[in-house]
Amino acid sequence: MLIIALITVGVCAGTIGTLFGVGGGIIFIPVLTILFDLSASEAVAVSLVGIVATSTGAASFYVKSGIANVRLGLLLEITTSVGAMIGALFAAYAANWVLLFIFGCVLIYSAVSMILRKERIIENSDEGGDMNFSYTDSKDLTERQYEVKNVKSGLLVCTAAGVLSSLTGVGGGTIKVPLMNIHMHVPIKVASATSSYMIGITAFSGAIIFFIHGDLLLDYAAAIAVGAFLGSVIGTSISKKLDAGPMRKYFSILLLAVSVIVFLEAGGVL
Repeated sequence: MLIIALITVGVCAGTIGTLFGVGGGIIFIPVLTILFDLSASEAVAVSLVGIVATSTGAASFYVKSGIANVRLGLLLEITTSVGAMIGALFAAYAANWVLLFIFGCVLIYSAVSMILRKERIIENSDEGGDMNFSYTDSKDLTERQYEVKNVKSGLLVCTAAGVLSSLTGVGGGTIKVPLMNIHMHVPIKVASATSSYMIGITAFSGAIIFFIHGDLLLDYAAAIAVGAFLGSVIGTSISKKLDAGPMRKYFSILLLAVSVIVFLEAGGVL
């Protein structure tokens, strides 16, 4: 029954994580700590493995379809991975409530940013710059162009996203999706797809540290990984038919709802 429950959680989290590029950590952490009574560090370690599985399934579709910006993803992942290893080292010695509090703050920050700031997409410049890209929307098969801005500052923020990834087990997607969409002017669908591609690398960097420290529960991680991979397949199928417009609103509502649960857990209410 435990294995079935964990696989079910993995499927749900993998589906949601793939749709919004967050890897499923926003579901894994509260469920594993509240329902399965894992410590925050144990939940983070298992969550990172689930995120790797989610990213593996999602990336195969997003990269093949051309929605994910592989070049941008690899560039941002340089600083994100470094941050992930730093965060994992710190998380092994941090108190549970501290990790949960940080996680909740990250969720609220991301939600508020997505609600208050409107999406701004800058079309390709006439000069043909190095950061000009295009993608084909899988829903209406329309080719859309965009230019990535603020790359240097984006790299700096991604270092913090990597640290938060390992501290909270969210894979950094809750920071990277708003970062790419709001600060770097990447379309929401591309930002989510690129994040889904990136988070597997980020989570893997952190998961290795947790494994070395002996905080990774292998039986939990295996069941979560199976479910998360299946969920990623479901998520990519749904994303083909999903309009980009409402995604920001749904993303924000999801983050705010989970943040309430996390703060209650950090305060000992749940």
